[in-house]
Parts: sequence; C-alpha cells; structure tokens
Amino acid sequence: MTDSTVGDSLTSSAEAPLTRDDLLDRAQPYRRELLAHCYRMMGSVHDAEDLVQDTYLRAWRAADRFEGRSSLRTWLYRIATNACLTAIESRGRRPMPSGIGAPSDDPERPVVEAPEVPWLEPVPDAMFRGEQPSDPAAVVVSRSSMRLALVAALQHLPPRQRAVLLLREVLKWRAAEVAELLDTTTAGVNSALQRARAQLQEAALTEEELSEPTDPAQRELLDRYAKAFENSDVSAIVQLFKEDAVWEMPPFPEWFRGRDAIARLIGAQCPIGPGEGLMMPTAANGQPAFALYSRHEGGDYKPFQLHVLTVEDGRVAHVGAFFGADLFRVFQLPGSVPADAARR
Repeated sequence: MTDSTVGDSLTSSAEAPLTRDDLLDRAQPYRRELLAHCYRMMGSVHDAEDLVQDTYLRAWRAADRFEGRSSLRTWLYRIATNACLTAIESRGRRPMPSGIGAPSDDPERPVVEAPEVPWLEPVPDAMFRGEQPSDPAAVVVSRSSMRLALVAALQHLPPRQRAVLLLREVLKWRAAEVAELLDTTTAGVNSALQRARAQLQEAALTEEELSEPTDPAQRELLDRYAKAFENSDVSAIVQLFKEDAVWEMPPFPEWFRGRDAIARLIGAQCPIGPGEGLMMPTAANGQPAFALYSRHEGGDYKPFQLHVLTVEDGRVAHVGAFFGADLFRVFQLPGSVPADAARR
C-alpha cells in the first residue's frame, strides 16, 4: 500500500473542545473515510456502516470528554478502531473461498452453498466519490487501499495486526500513537507491522500497478467481457482470462483456477443461455465490476451475480462473482430491468 502521507493532517493538529450540539456537524466530513477504515477492518459494508454509526454515537456520548489535545479526526479513528476490534471478537473474519481451501478439481460437480460462512463483501466505489484529490479523505480511500485482494488478505491477519497495518500504512499514524491506542509498546507495534507486511506482500498492490477503467485497452476488454456473458459465449469468455486466472463466487466455497476449469464451470453450471443475460457496468473496491442479470419469464431481467474483476496485463486475472440480491441494493442497482429497457 503506497498511499501518500497524510499523518500530519490526521494526528498533529489540536482542536477546540467539543459540545454535543456541534459534534455531528464537525465530525460529518470524516464519515466516508471512517466507513472505508471500518470496511477494511471488517470486510463487510453492512458491518462498516453499523460501526460508523456506533462510532458517532459513542463520540456524541463522550463529546464533553474531548479536550482538543489531538485532532477530531484522530479521536474518531480511535473510537472506530476500538469498535471494530470489539466487533471482530464476536463476528470473526470474512474470507473469500480461496482463503479457506484448495481449488476444486471438478467444475462439473454441482456447487453447494455455505450460507453459514460470513463471506467477504464487495463495496461500491460510489460510496467514496466526491472528495477532492488533495483532500486527505480521498487519500485514505484510494483505489489501492480498497482492492478486493488486499481486503481479503487483511481478513487473515489477527485483528490487532490488521489495525496496526491500516493505521501505520494507510493512515500514516506514528508508531507511538498506534501503541497508545492499542495499549501496547512502540516496539510491539513495529513488530506487528513487520509480521503483517510479510503476510500481505503479494496482495498489497501499488497505485502504479492499477489500470484505470477509462484506459482504451481496458475499456475494450471490459466491453468484450460484457458481450461474451450476454451471449453466453464460453469460448469468447475464456479468451479474455489469463492462463492461471481464478474464479470464486461466495456464498459457494468452491473456487476454480485456470482458464480450462473456468470454461468448464461456466459451460456446465451457468443457467443463463444466449441472449438471456444483461451486463450492467459498475465499480467496486476500486476495480471494474458488472451486475449480471438473467432473463426470466415475462422478459424482465432479475439480479444474478455481481462480478468484480481484477485485470492484469490486458487479461482478466480474477473474478469475484458474488451472489445475493441484497448486494444489488447496496450498489443501488435496479432490482429488475424490463425487457424493453434492456433493449434500449
């Protein structure tokens, strides 16, 4: 993770004491970045929203104890981080299928849902739009810090290591400040950071490695991807994947590696025939995404999957195909698309 340094604006400026009357107005500008922080900690947009609400409630109740020795932003992050650590104790981690087992060797075998697992959830980019590029809030929700692979990898860190990594690497807090928040030593923080970095070495992408969705070559790739799925053209689909591409689809624990396995999976188990699919572009976790709809009796299109794509070297390297109509609501996508609207 290589977000620009924002530590000075986060931790060094003192502010006037708060009253409950002005707390919410002064704290409101930080809501989006706090949501990003809680999402990275929890791996769930629903949990993140709940914890941000809890953070503001805790802050409101404790407003008379804010003496202004640190910035309001720092104080809110302290509350949010502790709220997340408490929540993780009872809710556990949220993995992707590739994080809990080996890839399936039989793409034709029917997949079996595992609803009891609290799976990782994607988050819509639209939740974090609107900040100016120079705003520290925009830095801490930058595309690299929200990548699906990174958030998935964070879920495998012990909660306190997770917090250390995010506070030090994304928010640029000083080690002493993180130690104070977590009631530990500076040496303990540095040790936890070193261990966390080692575990995340492969997942932590830099801004320079991320292609922009508006890049003409990527735009063409995404257009071909959408058309291939709408036509249920398996051969066209797999031509867009890297040889060692990965396909996973919570809440099913089975996942698949390699173009051949993905082709066999789609050919055998995708219920959407030629002309029966509709792909609606969106964006999630700083990555290109598509909402896939399937045509039902009467001609209307209903939600089927939300695809979050990782693109590398002009090919699709990873697809997280998430099931669940609730995700479509989170992304503010229509719950149904009439056939005539789809044709237009």
